[in-house]
Amino acid sequence: MNTSPKTGAPPVTPGGYRELWSIAFPLVLSTAGFTINQFVDRIFLGQHSMTEIQAALPAGIMCFTLISGFMALCGYANTFVAQYHGANDPRSCSRVTAQAVFLALLSWPVMLALIPFGEWVLRYSNHPPDILQAELAYFRPLMWGSVAVPLGAAISSFYTGRGDTVTNMLAMLAGNALNIALDYAWIFGHWGFPEWGIAGAAWATVIGGLLSPLLLFLHYFGMPRLRRVYATWTSFRPDKALTLRFLRFGIPSAFHFLLDIAGFTFFVLLLGRLGGVELAASNIAFSINHLSFMPLVGLGIAAATLVGQYQGQGDSHTAAKAGWTAMKAGWIYAFVIGALFVIFPRPLFLLFAEKGNPASIDPLMPLATRLMVGVALWGLLDASNIIFAGALKGAGDTRFVMIWSMIACWGFWITGELVILLYLKAGLMAAWVWLTLYVSLLGLGFLWRFRQGRWKSIQVIDRELPPLPGHASSDALGIVE
Repeated sequence: MNTSPKTGAPPVTPGGYRELWSIAFPLVLSTAGFTINQFVDRIFLGQHSMTEIQAALPAGIMCFTLISGFMALCGYANTFVAQYHGANDPRSCSRVTAQAVFLALLSWPVMLALIPFGEWVLRYSNHPPDILQAELAYFRPLMWGSVAVPLGAAISSFYTGRGDTVTNMLAMLAGNALNIALDYAWIFGHWGFPEWGIAGAAWATVIGGLLSPLLLFLHYFGMPRLRRVYATWTSFRPDKALTLRFLRFGIPSAFHFLLDIAGFTFFVLLLGRLGGVELAASNIAFSINHLSFMPLVGLGIAAATLVGQYQGQGDSHTAAKAGWTAMKAGWIYAFVIGALFVIFPRPLFLLFAEKGNPASIDPLMPLATRLMVGVALWGLLDASNIIFAGALKGAGDTRFVMIWSMIACWGFWITGELVILLYLKAGLMAAWVWLTLYVSLLGLGFLWRFRQGRWKSIQVIDRELPPLPGHASSDALGIVE
C-alpha cells in the first residue's frame, strides 16, 4: 500500500514523514492556534492586571482538571474511529462518534456539580484574597461552559481519526479567532462593551469554545457525502454494546489524563504558597511553555491516529514505524522551540508586562532566565511522554498508560514535591528540577513499553455488524495480551 489510509494523499511511504506531516500539520496548526489563543488571553490579562495573570493559571488549570477526564474519555473516540477507518468500516466510525457525543452531553451535569468542589480547592490553596477573588471570577464561567470541551473532543475525533485534520483545524481556528476578539472587547471594555476584566476573558473562552464543535456538527450532519458513506444521521443513536466497549478502553485513557492534569494542578497550587514573584514567574513560564507543549499534543494525536489506522489494518510493523517517525519529528520541534526559549527569555516575558510599564517584569527576570532553561529541557523530555503515550493509546494500551502515569505522578512527583516545598522548603528551582525528573521518568516508561511491543496484540474494535458492501468482512475480536 503506497498511500495513507483513506486520507486521499498522494503516494507516500507508509509510516513515513510525509504521511505523518499530512495528518500532523493541520493538527499542529490547530493546537498552535489554541496555544496562541491562550497566550493572547494571558497577555491581555497581564496588561490589564498583574493580579489577574497570577489568578488565570491556577483557576484555569483547576477547571481543566475537573473536566479533563470527560474530555479524554470522549476524545478516545479518535482511536476507535482510526481503527474502524483502517479496517474500512465507515459506518462504525459514525456509530462510535455518536456514543462519544452522548457521553459528552451526559457529562455536563456532573461537571456543573463539581463547581463547589473546585471553589473549595481554590479557597483552601491559601492564595492572597485579591488573587482568590480573581480566580473565582475566572473559574465559574469556565465551568458553566464546560460542555464545549468534551463535546468538541467527541465530534473532532470523527475527523482526526479518519485523517481529515483540515476540517477540524478550520473549525478550531474559527473558535480561537472569536475568542481572541471577544477577549479584546470584554477584558478592556472596547467596542461599546463594559470592562469585565478576567471574567470577560472567561466568557470569551466559553463562547469561542462553543463555536468550534458547532461548526463541526453542521458539517457532520450537513455534508451529503458524509450522510451517504458514513450514515451520520441513521447511526446517531445509542448503542449499548459499543458504548461498553468504548468505556472499557476509554476510561483508563481518561484516568491517565485526569491523573496527569490533577498532579500538575496540585503542583501549581503548591507553588502559590511561595509568594507573588515566584507564582507570577512560574505562571508566565508555564504559559510560554504552551507554545511548545500544545503542538506536541498535535503530534501525539497524529501518532495515535496513524498507529490506530494501521492497527485497524492489522499492520503492526507500519504502526510502529509511524510512532517512531512522530517521535523524531517531536524531538526536532522541541529542540528548536527550546533554543528560542533559552535565547530570548526577556522578550517573551515582556509580552506579559503591565500595559505601558515594561519594568513590571523586572522583579521576575532573575527567576525567569533559569525557568526558561527548565522549560526548554522539559519540552524535549515531554516530547517522549506525549507522543509515545499517544501511540500506545492509539493501539489500545490504555491500562499501562494509566498505571504508569499514576505511579510516576503521584508515587514519585507529587510525593517528592510535598517534601521539597513543605518539609525541606527548598524553593522554586528545586521543585522545578524534581518536575523535570518526573517528566523524564514518565517518558522513559512509555518509551520502554512502546519498544517492548505488547501493544501490537491488542484488538480494540469490534466487527460484530456486517460491513457495508465492498468493505472488510467482520469477526468478533477481544483483547489479546
